[in-house]
Parts: sequence; structure tokens; C-alpha cells
Amino acid sequence: MKSIRSRMTLPCLLLGAGAVLAGCSLAPVYERPAAPVPTQWTSGQASGMAADDTRTAPSSAAVLQWDSFIVDDKLRELVALALANNRDLRQAVLNIDAARAMYRVQRADRVPGLQAEAGGSRQRIAEDLRQPGMGSVQQTVQAGIAVPAFELDLFGRVRNLSEAALQEYFATEAAARSARISLVAEVIQAYLARDSAQRRHLLTTQTLQTRESSLRLIAQRRQAGTATALDFYEASGLTDQARADLERTDREFRQATNALALLVGVPDIAAQLPQAPRDDVLLVQTLAPGTPSELLIHRPDILAAEQRLRGRHADIGAARAAFFPRITLTGMFGSASGELSNLFGAGQTVWSFAPQLTLPIFSGGRNLANLDLAHVRKDIAVANYEKTIQTAFREVSDALAATDTLRREEIARRAVAQTSEQTLRLSEARYRAGVDDHLRYLEAQRSHYAAQTALIEVAAQRQSALASLFRALGGGWSSDRTSAAEAPARGNVPQPSASAGQAIAANSGG
Repeated sequence: MKSIRSRMTLPCLLLGAGAVLAGCSLAPVYERPAAPVPTQWTSGQASGMAADDTRTAPSSAAVLQWDSFIVDDKLRELVALALANNRDLRQAVLNIDAARAMYRVQRADRVPGLQAEAGGSRQRIAEDLRQPGMGSVQQTVQAGIAVPAFELDLFGRVRNLSEAALQEYFATEAAARSARISLVAEVIQAYLARDSAQRRHLLTTQTLQTRESSLRLIAQRRQAGTATALDFYEASGLTDQARADLERTDREFRQATNALALLVGVPDIAAQLPQAPRDDVLLVQTLAPGTPSELLIHRPDILAAEQRLRGRHADIGAARAAFFPRITLTGMFGSASGELSNLFGAGQTVWSFAPQLTLPIFSGGRNLANLDLAHVRKDIAVANYEKTIQTAFREVSDALAATDTLRREEIARRAVAQTSEQTLRLSEARYRAGVDDHLRYLEAQRSHYAAQTALIEVAAQRQSALASLFRALGGGWSSDRTSAAEAPARGNVPQPSASAGQAIAANSGG
């Protein structure tokens, strides 16, 4: 036993030295690129957003969860169903599991492996090669524990490859969070589109009934000689236009329902949908955008772009390490014998230790090209990171401009609708009294219908803009936001026993 221990001392020392030297890394030090956007919102809407509802948002939309942002219970139930059943989100969850498995595969190369081996050979030796006293057929059997080829990570090549896989896992996780936020906003907007189509369909139905009643009245007056054929045909054309609009709004309502059902991902959502439009507030009506710098820590797509940039830095370290010597260790400890029955007998112990040093001399420029490729990919990642920030800044600016202008436009459209309603009422009274002609009455009907339709559309657009602002600010998932963003700084790694899919499913409930 003492002899065996002395023989294994050298391999153990080499393994220990390799573990100490493995702390070296040739990856460049990561520095976050400067954000290529202004430090403040340039449009001024952030400070000019006035609340037209008693519900107010926290100081930043990033701390507002989606189930608090959504006020309506029906809409909240639909979003919860979509988070549990949407197929695109399910694919994003599975991508997380795949990225985590890839990281675990790459991380396994950082530690030596052990495997049990058993084998044997049987061969016939030629007469002129056989030693005296040896049989013509020779056989050998062996069994033991082997260490497959293990690279001493002297220059951090393996560790940088593992770090790149880890950053890709974090980026995939952030992309899934972005998909969740987008899904919440898309369900809200699809629900608003359906509600708008339902309101316009109801308005068109009422308008058609009014115009049919007016057409019957004009037909009676024509028979009595108090209305002309021109009056009749003008009223008839207006009625036919209302019928065409009714079919169009019915089509839009059905298609909006189908789009909402696809997002939710369940066979039947009729129970979660209101049968008639309601005037209840659906969303929190005021969102504080904070500062542009907050996007860097709240927008999942920006976090994903930064994680991929970190991974490209690690790729440079791995490419640099390819220029330096590589030491690989292989060993085996077990028993060998010419007979299977004597395999584990006394004196049959065998061991082998085979270190190998590889030094690149000439590779046709492959290593240099790989290093250049790693640098180019890092520059591409920097450009993508900066573009992602600029895109986020533009989305927030557009959403702020939309919410600000649509709020004032809705107020103006409401005033126009109220005015047109009074105009229609007075015009109808004057026409029935014979003061005005029928043409003015028809024009009042057209104006009132157009004003009511425009008001419905603008109101839906303003609520949709609030959902877009909520998504653009990265709000809705503050509870699990730091899991990927802070883990590299803390040195944490994802645990094999934890399921990313289970974590997302748990967070989907709010």
C-alpha cells in the first residue's frame, strides 16, 4: 500500500499545481460601454404627464408589477392565463433550460472526470515473434478507474469557455423575462383592440338603427309629398354606408378576439371576456419614467445584450490561450491479468500516468484568425449593446410622447363628440320643424358618427400607449430581475437542481 501511495504522489502534485495555476486568465477586463443616449428625456413629457385618474403609479414604473399595473380583474385573469399557456413564452422558457444545460456541459471540463473501465484482448502471436515458453495465443484483461484527458487550465482557456457559456445562459434568461413583459403588453393591447372594435360595433349598430328609422320617416314624407327623391336617396345611401360599416366592425371584432385567443393560448376564453363594453378603468393611468440610466438595470433586452458582451470578452481570453502551451493529463489505476479469474489477485495492481504537453508552432494562421474573430465579435456585441440602448431610449421617448399627446387628444375628441351630439340633436329638431333642409341633418349625422368613432379609437390608443410605456420601461418583473444581472458580480452560478422553467412558472403568478 505504501508503494502505491508513493507512485501516486507525482500525479496528485501535478493536479494540485494545475488547480493553482488555473486562476490565470487572458480575457480583457470588462468595462461597461458608455450609454449613447442623453442623460434626460429630451421631449419633456416625463414631467408634464398629468394624472386624469385617482390611481397613481410609484416613482418608477420598474417597481410596478404587472398585476398592479392592470386594474381590471378580467384583464388580469387573461394575462395570467397567457403567462401559463402562451406557446412563444413556453419556447423561451425551454431556451433557458437548454442554455443552462450547455453551460453545465462546458463547466464540466473544468474538473477532472473519473470513469470505470474494463476491457480485454486476445491475440495469436506468430511463431518467429513468440518467445520461448510462451503460448501462441495471448490474452489480457484489465479493470480500473481512469481519468480521461484533463487539461490543466494554466491560461484560463477552459474557464473562459465556461464563462462565455454562463453569460449566454444569463442572456437567455434575460431574453425570457423580456418575452414575459412583451407578452403582458401584447395581451393588454389585444384586449384593448377587441374592446375598441366592440365599442365601434355597438356604436355602428345604434347608428344603423337610427338611420333606418330616419329612412322610414323620409319615405313616409316622400309619399306625402313633403320630401324629395333626393332626400330619400341621400338617407338611403347613408343607411347603406352604416350597414357596410357594421360588417367591417364585426370583422374587426372577430379578428381581434381571435388574436387575443392566440396570445392567451387556451381553447376557449369566452368566460374571461366581457359580453359588453365596460367603462371601468383597465390600467394605472400615470407612469413615472425615471431617468434613462435606469433602463440599463431594468430593461431585460439591455441586460441580455450586456451579458452577451461579457461572453465575447471571455471568448477573447480563450482565443488568446490557444497561443500558449496546453498540458493534458491522462491516468488509470486498477488491475490487470492474463486470466479473468486472477484479475483482482495479489500483485496484479497496475497504474499509468500520461501527461502530454502541446505547444502550437504552425497552424496556418488558425489561432491568429480565431483571435481576430473573437475581437470582431466583441466589437459587434458592443455595437449591438449600444443599439439596444438607443432602441430602448427611442421606445420610451415614443411612448412618453404618445401618452402625453393622446391624453390631450382624448380630451379634445371628447369635447368634439359632445359638441357633435348637441349639433345632431338641434339639427334633427330643426329638420323635423321644417326650419332646415335634410342635407344639413345628414351632415350632422355623419359628423356625429365620425366624432364618436374617433373618440373610441383615441381612447384605446391612449391605453395601448400606457401598455407600451410599461413595457418600454422594463416594468413588471422586479422580483427576479437581479438574478442574472448581479450573479456575475457575486460569483454565483446556476444550480443544477433548480429548474429555470419552474422558476418562471412560479413568477408568472405575479
